[in-house]
Amino acid sequence: MNDEIQRPDPDALLLQADESGRGKLKIWFGACAGVGKTWAMLQEARRLREQGLEVLIGIVETHGREETAALLDGLNVLPRRATGQNRHPEFDLDAALARHPAVILMDELAHTNAPGSRHPKRWQDIEELLDAGINVMTTVNVQHLESLNDVVGGVTGIRVRETVPDPFFDAADEVVLVDLPADDLRQRLKEGKVYIGDRAERAIENFFRKGNLYALRELALRRTADRVDEQMRAWRDSQGREKVWHTRDAILLCIGENTGSEKLVRTAARLAARLDSVWHAVYVETPRLHRLSEARRRGILRTLQLAQELGAETATLSDPSEANAVLRYARDHNLGKIIIGRRPTRRWKRDSFADRLGQLGPELDLVIVALDEPVSLPASPLSDNRVLSDKWRMKLRGCIAAALLCTLVTLLGRWVLPGVDSVNLVMVYLLAVVVVALRYGRLPSVVATVLNIIAFDLFFVSPTGTIAVSDVQYLVTFGVMLAVGGIVGNLTAGVRYQARVARYREQRARHLYEMARTLSRALSQQDIAQALPRSLDITLQARSELMLPDENGELVATGESRLSAVPDRAIARWSFDKGQPAGAGTDTLPGVPWQIIPLKSGSETLGLLVLEPLNLRQLMIPEQQRLVETFTVLIANALERVALSQREAVSRLAAEREQLRNALLSALSHDLRTPLTVLFGQSEILTLDLASEGSKHAVQASAMREQTLNTIRLVNNLLDMARLQSGGFSLRAEWMALDELIGSTLRMMAPSLGGRKIELDMPEDMLLIHVDGPLMERVLINLLENALKYVGAQAAIGIRARTQARQWLTIEVWDSGPGITQGQERQIFEKFSRGSKESALPGVGLGLAICQAIVDIHGGKIHAENRPEGGARFVMTLPMKEPPLIEEYQ
Repeated sequence: MNDEIQRPDPDALLLQADESGRGKLKIWFGACAGVGKTWAMLQEARRLREQGLEVLIGIVETHGREETAALLDGLNVLPRRATGQNRHPEFDLDAALARHPAVILMDELAHTNAPGSRHPKRWQDIEELLDAGINVMTTVNVQHLESLNDVVGGVTGIRVRETVPDPFFDAADEVVLVDLPADDLRQRLKEGKVYIGDRAERAIENFFRKGNLYALRELALRRTADRVDEQMRAWRDSQGREKVWHTRDAILLCIGENTGSEKLVRTAARLAARLDSVWHAVYVETPRLHRLSEARRRGILRTLQLAQELGAETATLSDPSEANAVLRYARDHNLGKIIIGRRPTRRWKRDSFADRLGQLGPELDLVIVALDEPVSLPASPLSDNRVLSDKWRMKLRGCIAAALLCTLVTLLGRWVLPGVDSVNLVMVYLLAVVVVALRYGRLPSVVATVLNIIAFDLFFVSPTGTIAVSDVQYLVTFGVMLAVGGIVGNLTAGVRYQARVARYREQRARHLYEMARTLSRALSQQDIAQALPRSLDITLQARSELMLPDENGELVATGESRLSAVPDRAIARWSFDKGQPAGAGTDTLPGVPWQIIPLKSGSETLGLLVLEPLNLRQLMIPEQQRLVETFTVLIANALERVALSQREAVSRLAAEREQLRNALLSALSHDLRTPLTVLFGQSEILTLDLASEGSKHAVQASAMREQTLNTIRLVNNLLDMARLQSGGFSLRAEWMALDELIGSTLRMMAPSLGGRKIELDMPEDMLLIHVDGPLMERVLINLLENALKYVGAQAAIGIRARTQARQWLTIEVWDSGPGITQGQERQIFEKFSRGSKESALPGVGLGLAICQAIVDIHGGKIHAENRPEGGARFVMTLPMKEPPLIEEYQ
């Protein structure tokens, strides 16, 4: 028994075999903290160690749980490394790579590493371990998945800040769900097995409310079920998809050629909503479908569009057999419930489609819905009647051709080739049937078969001249001629029809290819407009025009207009704004001779395509409408690509221009700084000497010193802006009192203030903030200098500070001057931007731009506005340093 227990585990052997390649990732997945993920992972680690594998504890957080800590006994634990300025203990990635264990445990997959670590996230550390061939076991909760972050935030009211990308989670080799009922988890909280002390009480009242636990548990179960479903599909694909596996409810709706399928669509939508399942809607293009009237084919497409609007995934299948096409689609997508319609029929009439589907797919569940009596569609004199007349005209021509060919064969057999045996003559008659069927279709071929039998009986079977038969065996000959003629004619007509359909599809594919190739070479909107006539005129038999918005948003024709009638501008604007088609063949102004189609990319309308068909009926054919929709998608994609290319070129040019300007400013600033520093020192010495001697030139020397100081500040602004743009600023945040920051700023501004009083409105309690002191002083100095420059000597200036819910600090620098020109509240923060009254004042317009850049790197915001009581104010909002609210629940 002992020998049997120590036998190597197959999973352990697989882990050892994969050591040379990329490591395997195993995730213990749960709804929230406390369900037992870490405990289960440690149990697996101990099992693997007993199998002889080297197991290393990289990071395991016990959170004071004695049961979890006890499982660490006997396992090798990797010492942590002090990281960052605070020397926070973090995972030592280099040490783990150097030891290269078979398995390493990395708890809390979504953890954010301390500043100074190699990677900002723990899952990135795990990625490097996997690349090194180390197998990793880790844990994560459902709220940390990026795709579910908003859902969890809406349910619990708490936004989780640490997330894991879904592709990383999906790429795991194995995901183990650790589940625990909500009542059991809350009991564990009360017993202190999850959190200790007051934390457990707070958790029960907030994050671990029973409703939250139910929702999180459902999310975890569904996410795991989706992963298992993908694995099942992959396995089915590898095994050939022979049958549908009823692992989950999935619906396939079959849309037929009869009217009334809207009831089927709504029934399928209600059933899918009730089962909370996915559903698909398909219709099969068969040769019979193409022989339907235009109105009935358009009705099928409308039904398919209705299904798509109700949430179905739609598809159009092409197959001579409807049952085979539906069965193949159902097995490819693992759809187990098939919904089909049934009309009231006579007792002797059976639903052959349902029978065939049941025989071919015995594993399928057939849901048959009773449909209403078919409603006869109104025939359009312009379309259906004309189609029917053309159809019968062609059949009449075929019947005449059949009679002519029958006469020709009879003449050849009677007078030109009188010695031909009757059997060979029958083959010549059958050849005539094939020719008629190949050229004119089924009905003329049947007529040709009947005429050939009559002619053969009259002229070649004794007694000739009558339809009487003296030899009974000729009746068999007539029957065989009729059967073979009918079969050959039917098959030949089917082949002819299939060839015509294939020719049409090849033509459509060629036109699409030519359009895609032409648009892929277009480099501008003009190129796209010039490519349209060459493709659309031939394919759609219609004149076209491309309308795009100009700089003012007005729709203008791009390229040369070829329309006989200019579209109404109001209709074009309506179609552009609403994103809906208008004109012929639509529900909006169907009587006009043109059709306006919006070119949409996502939710944005890029322009309009105007078509003026030479033959309106030809353009309204459903297949042509689908081709038009495909063309509009290609044109919209080309317009979007051109717009993105143009924006990318503008952005690249702006970046290069900005880089060149920053380099020039930096070079000039460095060259100016040294002589200005010398000049300031000499002017200050001169001012002091002249003042001590009581010279009358002391005032001029002092003015020289002030102007030199202003120039130095200007150069410093130029240098600071160049450093901010190049990323050369490193934030050195430290704790300091807000009163100290503002007092230091006012002391530095004392010479410029000249005894002017600054009104202060500060919080009564001492407020500590975590900022870069010198940088924030620069912001306040620039704001105060800006106020002194424009408000005048009599205007008041003040600083006001307030906190918002202990999360944000608002600092406001206000004045009672003339205020900001309307519409320039945002523009004044741009580089080198100056107000209309600044032309006579010193400066180059960088002060406020520097303020905004410094506030941005602190994670705050700054804006300007006019005060209701007069003057302007600049409001700076900074985040207050606080521990993350969700940290104790992760």
